[in-house]
Amino acid sequence: MILRLVEWLARIMALLGGIVLTALVVLTCVSVIGRGANTLGHSEWLAAIAPAVADFLTHFGPVKGDFEVVEAGIAFSIFAFLPICQLHGGHATVDVFTNLLPKSVNRFIVAFWEVALTALLIVIAWRLYEGLLGKVRNGETTFLLQFPIWWAYAASFAGAVAAVIIGVYCAFARIVGLITGGHHMPSSEGAAH
Repeated sequence: MILRLVEWLARIMALLGGIVLTALVVLTCVSVIGRGANTLGHSEWLAAIAPAVADFLTHFGPVKGDFEVVEAGIAFSIFAFLPICQLHGGHATVDVFTNLLPKSVNRFIVAFWEVALTALLIVIAWRLYEGLLGKVRNGETTFLLQFPIWWAYAASFAGAVAAVIIGVYCAFARIVGLITGGHHMPSSEGAAH
């Protein structure tokens, strides 16, 4: 039951991260196309051959503040993907030497690093929260779009909280698995490397 809830949370966050990332890709493409069209419209050779087309293309341009939106969106996407990566053991590992160790030792190593990563996620979420409070207090905004910077911090903090919840579950499941020899994680764990 708890595993199903944890999986649901991880999948919802990954879906949200994917939607935001897709929107950022579209935004970047539109901005690059607009910038290219504007550059083409200002070219001397196009103005000489087809002045009406050149004039039309000069009305296009990059999306205003695109880099500000991309910066905020990427931060959220990273935190949104952490929970599913954590739950399915998708973090990169280098197991050249650990493959030679007995399974019991490997289970201990995995449980240890699961707890260490969860502690790190808690620290990151805490510091994000402190940063969020600081940005709310000082009212800092982005340069071009003038949207409050705390919005990006709040979105990233939501992803970090989800990552902490998943991390705590994974650490607990690994410790219980280490003690009992049972398996309390999704069956599709592990990254291909």
